[in-house]
Amino acid sequence: MAEHTRSSITVEAAPDAVMGVIADFDRYPEWTGEVKEAEVLSRDAEGRAQQVRLLLDAGAIKDDHTLAYTWISADEVRWSLVKSQMLRTLDGSYALAALDGGRRTEVTYQLTVDVKIPMLGMIKRKAEKVIIDRALAGLKKRVEAAPGGVAGEADAETAG
Repeated sequence: MAEHTRSSITVEAAPDAVMGVIADFDRYPEWTGEVKEAEVLSRDAEGRAQQVRLLLDAGAIKDDHTLAYTWISADEVRWSLVKSQMLRTLDGSYALAALDGGRRTEVTYQLTVDVKIPMLGMIKRKAEKVIIDRALAGLKKRVEAAPGGVAGEADAETAG
Protein backbone atom coordinates (compact mmCIF):
# COMPACT_ATOMS: atom_id res chain seq x y z
CA MET A 1 0.00 0.00 0.00
CA ALA A 2 1.32 3.44 -0.90
CA GLU A 3 2.23 5.87 1.85
CA HIS A 4 -0.05 8.85 2.27
CA THR A 5 -0.16 12.07 4.22
CA ARG A 6 -3.21 13.21 6.18
CA SER A 7 -4.12 16.38 8.06
CA SER A 8 -7.27 17.96 9.48
CA ILE A 9 -8.60 21.45 10.19
CA THR A 10 -11.76 22.80 11.80
CA VAL A 11 -13.86 25.16 9.68
CA GLU A 12 -16.42 27.46 11.28
CA ALA A 13 -19.23 26.47 8.91
CA ALA A 14 -21.66 23.61 8.29
CA PRO A 15 -20.48 20.55 6.32
CA ASP A 16 -22.73 21.35 3.34
CA ALA A 17 -21.12 24.81 3.01
CA VAL A 18 -17.66 23.23 3.10
CA MET A 19 -18.56 20.57 0.52
CA GLY A 20 -20.12 23.28 -1.62
CA VAL A 21 -16.74 25.02 -1.88
CA ILE A 22 -14.88 21.74 -2.44
CA ALA A 23 -17.26 20.79 -5.28
CA ASP A 24 -17.13 24.21 -7.00
CA PHE A 25 -14.11 23.42 -9.20
CA ASP A 26 -14.66 26.37 -11.55
CA ARG A 27 -13.78 28.71 -8.67
CA TYR A 28 -10.60 26.92 -7.53
CA PRO A 29 -8.34 29.49 -9.23
CA GLU A 30 -9.94 32.17 -6.99
CA TRP A 31 -8.83 30.58 -3.72
CA THR A 32 -6.15 27.97 -4.39
CA GLY A 33 -2.92 29.71 -5.26
CA GLU A 34 -1.51 26.78 -7.23
CA VAL A 35 -4.54 26.04 -9.47
CA LYS A 36 -4.46 28.46 -12.40
CA GLU A 37 -7.26 26.83 -14.44
CA ALA A 38 -9.99 24.32 -13.63
CA GLU A 39 -12.36 22.76 -16.15
CA VAL A 40 -15.06 20.19 -15.40
CA LEU A 41 -14.88 17.68 -18.25
CA SER A 42 -17.79 15.44 -17.23
CA ARG A 43 -20.53 15.25 -14.61
CA ASP A 44 -22.55 12.42 -13.07
CA ALA A 45 -26.36 12.11 -13.16
CA GLU A 46 -26.58 14.32 -10.05
CA GLY A 47 -24.52 17.09 -11.67
CA ARG A 48 -21.38 16.47 -9.63
CA ALA A 49 -18.00 16.61 -11.34
CA GLN A 50 -16.67 13.22 -12.47
CA GLN A 51 -13.55 14.36 -14.31
CA VAL A 52 -11.78 17.67 -13.82
CA ARG A 53 -8.78 19.11 -15.67
CA LEU A 54 -6.52 21.28 -13.50
CA LEU A 55 -3.62 23.46 -14.61
CA LEU A 56 -1.23 23.63 -11.66
CA ASP A 57 1.61 26.11 -11.16
CA ALA A 58 3.34 25.61 -7.83
CA GLY A 59 6.64 27.27 -8.66
CA ALA A 60 9.02 24.41 -9.41
CA ILE A 61 6.12 22.10 -10.27
CA LYS A 62 3.91 22.95 -13.22
CA ASP A 63 1.44 20.34 -14.46
CA ASP A 64 -1.69 19.89 -16.53
CA HIS A 65 -3.57 16.93 -15.10
CA THR A 66 -7.00 15.32 -15.05
CA LEU A 67 -8.58 13.83 -11.94
CA ALA A 68 -11.52 11.42 -11.62
CA TYR A 69 -13.82 12.14 -8.66
CA THR A 70 -15.95 9.66 -6.72
CA TRP A 71 -18.60 11.10 -4.42
CA ILE A 72 -18.78 8.59 -1.57
CA SER A 73 -21.43 10.50 0.41
CA ALA A 74 -22.52 14.07 1.12
CA ASP A 75 -19.51 14.24 3.47
CA GLU A 76 -16.76 12.51 1.47
CA VAL A 77 -15.19 12.80 -1.96
CA ARG A 78 -12.20 10.89 -3.34
CA TRP A 79 -10.12 11.45 -6.44
CA SER A 80 -7.51 9.66 -8.50
CA LEU A 81 -5.24 10.63 -11.34
CA VAL A 82 -6.42 9.98 -14.89
CA LYS A 83 -3.56 11.64 -16.76
CA SER A 84 -0.68 13.98 -16.09
CA GLN A 85 2.53 15.29 -17.55
CA MET A 86 4.57 15.09 -14.31
CA LEU A 87 2.65 12.88 -11.88
CA ARG A 88 2.39 9.11 -11.67
CA THR A 89 -0.08 9.14 -8.76
CA LEU A 90 -2.32 11.80 -7.26
CA ASP A 91 -4.92 10.14 -5.06
CA GLY A 92 -6.73 11.96 -2.33
CA SER A 93 -9.88 12.58 -0.38
CA TYR A 94 -11.76 15.11 1.67
CA ALA A 95 -13.81 13.69 4.56
CA LEU A 96 -16.07 15.98 6.59
CA ALA A 97 -17.34 15.47 10.13
CA ALA A 98 -19.98 17.74 11.66
CA LEU A 99 -19.10 19.34 15.01
CA ASP A 100 -21.27 21.30 17.47
CA GLY A 101 -24.53 20.14 15.95
CA GLY A 102 -23.37 20.93 12.43
CA ARG A 103 -22.25 24.51 13.06
CA ARG A 104 -18.59 23.61 12.53
CA THR A 105 -16.84 21.00 10.40
CA GLU A 106 -13.69 18.96 10.82
CA VAL A 107 -12.15 18.56 7.36
CA THR A 108 -9.67 15.72 6.86
CA TYR A 109 -7.58 15.79 3.69
CA GLN A 110 -5.61 12.71 2.68
CA LEU A 111 -3.15 12.71 -0.23
CA THR A 112 -0.77 10.36 -2.00
CA VAL A 113 1.53 11.85 -4.64
CA ASP A 114 4.11 10.14 -6.82
CA VAL A 115 6.03 12.01 -9.49
CA LYS A 116 7.50 10.58 -12.68
CA ILE A 117 10.98 11.82 -11.76
CA PRO A 118 12.94 10.05 -8.99
CA MET A 119 12.37 11.58 -5.55
CA LEU A 120 13.10 10.42 -2.00
CA GLY A 121 10.08 9.27 -0.02
CA MET A 122 10.63 11.82 2.75
CA ILE A 123 10.68 14.63 0.17
CA LYS A 124 7.41 13.33 -1.33
CA ARG A 125 5.77 13.27 2.12
CA LYS A 126 7.00 16.82 2.80
CA ALA A 127 5.54 17.98 -0.53
CA GLU A 128 2.24 16.25 0.31
CA LYS A 129 2.17 17.99 3.70
CA VAL A 130 2.74 21.41 2.11
CA ILE A 131 -0.01 20.76 -0.47
CA ILE A 132 -2.45 19.60 2.21
CA ASP A 133 -1.71 22.45 4.62
CA ARG A 134 -2.11 25.09 1.90
CA ALA A 135 -5.31 23.48 0.61
CA LEU A 136 -6.89 23.22 4.07
CA ALA A 137 -5.94 26.81 4.98
CA GLY A 138 -7.30 28.09 1.66
CA LEU A 139 -10.51 26.05 2.02
CA LYS A 140 -11.06 27.32 5.59
CA LYS A 141 -10.53 30.94 4.54
CA ARG A 142 -12.83 30.60 1.50
CA VAL A 143 -15.67 28.86 3.36
CA GLU A 144 -15.55 31.15 6.40
CA ALA A 145 -15.60 34.26 4.17
CA ALA A 146 -18.72 33.05 2.32
CA PRO A 147 -22.31 33.65 3.44
CA GLY A 148 -23.03 31.04 6.11
CA GLY A 149 -19.42 30.97 7.31
CA VAL A 150 -18.29 32.84 10.43
CA ALA A 151 -16.87 35.82 8.50
CA GLY A 152 -19.94 35.88 6.25
CA GLU A 153 -22.26 35.92 9.27
CA ALA A 154 -20.28 38.74 10.89
CA ASP A 155 -20.45 40.77 7.67
CA ALA A 156 -24.22 40.20 7.46
CA GLU A 157 -24.70 41.29 11.08
CA THR A 158 -22.73 44.52 10.66
CA ALA A 159 -24.49 45.32 7.38
CA GLY A 160 -27.99 45.00 8.94
